[in-house]
Amino acid sequence: MASQLRLRSALALVTGAGGGIGRAVSVRLAGEGATVAACDLDGAAARETVRLLRGRGNEEGVSRGAHASFQVDVSEAGATRRLLEQVQACFSRPPSVVVSCAGINRDEFLLHMSEDDWDKVIAVNLKSIFLVTQAAAQALVSSSCHGSIINISSIIGKVGNVGQTNYAASKAGVIGLTQTAARELGRHGIRCNSVLPGFITTPMTQKVPQKVLDKVIGMIPMGHMGSPEGGLFM
Repeated sequence: MASQLRLRSALALVTGAGGGIGRAVSVRLAGEGATVAACDLDGAAARETVRLLRGRGNEEGVSRGAHASFQVDVSEAGATRRLLEQVQACFSRPPSVVVSCAGINRDEFLLHMSEDDWDKVIAVNLKSIFLVTQAAAQALVSSSCHGSIINISSIIGKVGNVGQTNYAASKAGVIGLTQTAARELGRHGIRCNSVLPGFITTPMTQKVPQKVLDKVIGMIPMGHMGSPEGGLFM
């Protein structure tokens, strides 16, 4: 259908594309006709996402495209700059859609949280958003191209959660960063938005103890967690 191909001419860069929300976003973008640059710290997982996209190419509305995978640590500035350079070299243009899904959790009560656990979560969940947003915006502005930058935050960034001081702080930071970026980049024709999913069934949440998940599910009106495929698009 025409509505499924509204991104036919778009190049989309997705971080954290190796699984969970990032993989579901990649599939949806390809389904809308976009060519996807799937990026993940786990190179094998990113390649598997690309194989999945190509394998779905015979389905109605799903773009086969020249999808490509990239292994990258987006919490490192040099690696992020090189990623944008590699994507532009591969596709001869900057990505017009950028979705930052990379994220981790290292849960612990505030009284016992280590500095390393704090630093790592902030680096992956917040610093990487800054680096990717900045690099993508610089590429778009220098090419006089318009674009859309979407940063995945979390409802935890607004309401907090026991045992997730670092995660909550990082996701709250994503909201503030994105709101400010939207004000600065709008004049260049670049839209910036953050999405705040609730509790979604992903490899990250599968590591949470069942007794904690039971409490979480008890607070959800529908009585179950969302899925990466349906939780963001339904």
